Amino acid sequence: MKTNLCSAKKKDLRKKAYSLKPYVMIGQQGLTDAVLAEIDLALNAHELIKIRIRGADKNERSLQCLKIEQELNATIIHQVGFITVIYRPKADISEVQ
Repeated sequence: MKTNLCSAKKKDLRKKAYSLKPYVMIGQQGLTDAVLAEIDLALNAHELIKIRIRGADKNERSLQCLKIEQELNATIIHQVGFITVIYRPKADISEVQ
């Protein structure tokens, strides 16, 4: 259930993300299951996070971001250079029950 955000909401989230530090860094090993689990935990705690992706070319970074988006049901808000901003709203307690 991927959320479709309007451009105004994305712009607002980009502004909020500006001052954030990266919560997760993807290194030479790439996007492992452990890294995906860490991103999932960060999204559960914060909804809006920055990720730094190192050791990959532009195409590889894009593929990794798409995999995160699909696997974790998140939305890429902004991607520039090695930094990607990802958003996933917290689940409502009523939805979980």
